[in-house]
Amino acid sequence: MQRDTLVFDLIRKELERQRHGIELIASENFTSLQVMQAMGNVMTNKYAEGYPGRRYYAGCEIVDQTEQLAIDRLKQIFKIDYANVQPHSGAQANAAVALAVLQPGDNILGLDLSMGGHLTHGSAVNYSGKLYKPHFYGVVRETGLVDYEMLEAKAREIKPKMIICGASAYSRDWDYERIRKVADEVGALIMADIAHPAGLIAKGLLNDPFEHCHIVTSTTHKTLRGPRGGIIMMRKDFENPFGLKDVKGNIRMMSNLMDMAVFPGIQGGPLEHVIAAKAIAFGEILSVEFTSYANQMVKNAQAFSKALADKDYQIISGGTDNHLVLIDLRNKNISGKKAEQALVLADITANKNMVPFDDKSAFVTSGIRFGVPAITTRGMVETDMQFVVNAIDHVLMNADDATVIATVKQQVNEFMEQFVLYPEMG
Repeated sequence: MQRDTLVFDLIRKELERQRHGIELIASENFTSLQVMQAMGNVMTNKYAEGYPGRRYYAGCEIVDQTEQLAIDRLKQIFKIDYANVQPHSGAQANAAVALAVLQPGDNILGLDLSMGGHLTHGSAVNYSGKLYKPHFYGVVRETGLVDYEMLEAKAREIKPKMIICGASAYSRDWDYERIRKVADEVGALIMADIAHPAGLIAKGLLNDPFEHCHIVTSTTHKTLRGPRGGIIMMRKDFENPFGLKDVKGNIRMMSNLMDMAVFPGIQGGPLEHVIAAKAIAFGEILSVEFTSYANQMVKNAQAFSKALADKDYQIISGGTDNHLVLIDLRNKNISGKKAEQALVLADITANKNMVPFDDKSAFVTSGIRFGVPAITTRGMVETDMQFVVNAIDHVLMNADDATVIATVKQQVNEFMEQFVLYPEMG
């Protein structure tokens, strides 16, 4: 069969793009070479509907071992009793949880998308806002911090079946204990979506959601630095909230409901080649090197935030506890859309993002979101953050000047030569 040079040429161009630029999208990272190698392995040929030891196809003896290894390593990372590593994405993981514990029309309570939440936490354009009755809490206007009083008042008012905590654009830690108190009061389950800060939680750098939240979901490709995918976790198994019974009359435990919600509930055959890559990434997370990486992420984010503040950028919540920073650009007289476009021309990638109480649409936005996972993987430390922020500022303050942007692009490309990405790939 003839080699598809067109596609492989495009792959090579994407490698060069990643090598030459500064990657500041908070939900992106660079996997290790061995994670990528596992993604392209012969396990992509294997159908394995079901779970280890309980498959609907023959010939799963080897993929059973790989998937079980991923499960066991994930349990070790977070000190948990249950893990499902089959979800294709974080959105799929959240959908499976909802299918397992909710009925259509049930009330759910999540952080408003415009305040930093996620589509799958009740957005009207998402299944979570179409199948269930979404209600929202927000952040305090003056501080940018989660409005826990609003969360508690809403929970008491609507008595949701599930409270969702977690965000896609929130730079502070969460008070899971406080959320659990009101959840117990109103009889709600808690799902913590830790897709963004999971790598920091894994190393004890942020509050532990497993102590207080019934179910925890995450992606595997952000701060966990693995392949694209999702996971569902619980520290302890417990009886399901509806008292559903199995054929023997026993109440089904939540682990059974979760497994059934993933398959056959929302997915068919698991991607065993991706699960192999997850297993490798989880092994890396258990290493001392990853502990150093997670600590450096926090240091970089805080240095990055301070450098921006020193240039009078308005940081939502005044700083960061995790890996990301959300900026309100209105005092700089530039929209998030224009800022994103200008930065891309200088080989700096970030994403426009709504800020709390934004007066612009989601397609324009008043803000921009930055994250440091990828540049930390590249080897940057606190002192490098000043160059990055200077480059950002120079572009945004000269967003209509192609000559200035071209100069910054050249400086960025030269700066990134010292942080070699995948040298083994030539």
